[in-house]
Amino acid sequence: MTRIDTTFARLRADGKKAFVAYIMAGDTDEATSLAVMQGLPGAGVDVIELGMPFTDPMADGPTIQAAGQRALEGGMTLDKVLAMVRSFRLTDKTTPIVAMGYYNPIYSRGVDRFLADAKTAGIDGLIVVDLPPEEDDELCIPAQKAGLNFIRLATPTTDAKRLPKVLQNTSGFVYYVSVTGITGAAAAVATDVAPEVARIKRSTDLPVIVGFGISTPDQARAIASVADGCVVGSAIVKDIGAGMPVADVLARIRALADGAHSA
Repeated sequence: MTRIDTTFARLRADGKKAFVAYIMAGDTDEATSLAVMQGLPGAGVDVIELGMPFTDPMADGPTIQAAGQRALEGGMTLDKVLAMVRSFRLTDKTTPIVAMGYYNPIYSRGVDRFLADAKTAGIDGLIVVDLPPEEDDELCIPAQKAGLNFIRLATPTTDAKRLPKVLQNTSGFVYYVSVTGITGAAAAVATDVAPEVARIKRSTDLPVIVGFGISTPDQARAIASVADGCVVGSAIVKDIGAGMPVADVLARIRALADGAHSA
């Protein structure tokens, strides 16, 4: 059982929905991103998604692309991402951390070395958006053997033929992408999402968490009401990128979390 599994089991037992927050490691600088990360659990965040900055983030919209660029220009590296997680774990041993990004930096480091370092640092799961199920031997299966969840994305174009392949080695939770396209591109609509979540849940016992297109407490509440929880990323990253004080960023996140938890 990872921290992710434990957290979702607790939420399920309490009849609560999950609120997942995404931030980019190193945005706008190392100190700011660590301060935000350390404040997330107190702001009601159940699972932290920590972006690993990469030069060619194909699934991300302009807001998260810009965050990654700021982080890279500020000197953020994969080593520093892992150091950030280690710093967080000095005071928080329980909140799950999912590292989200692309395969190239992991491949460059070496899969075995990365997995050992990630596990030791305190990372609980991975979302690597450019590795399809056909490449599970590359990272997914080694990650699970190392004790990390490997979380797969399903999308509106994941049809009945493709879905079993997507789910076959997924663990932790299923991340349902509510809109077709990149992050921050469109608003999620609960009436569109609900039947898709139900379809996925007929094929898996894993929690289904919905992301992309959620930026307000009302949207968080609406989407969480038809799923096991929701993810907010671009709206949080936009506030950080605008230079909003950390306390104000966390207050905005608290409102989003309250929305999801009230579903």
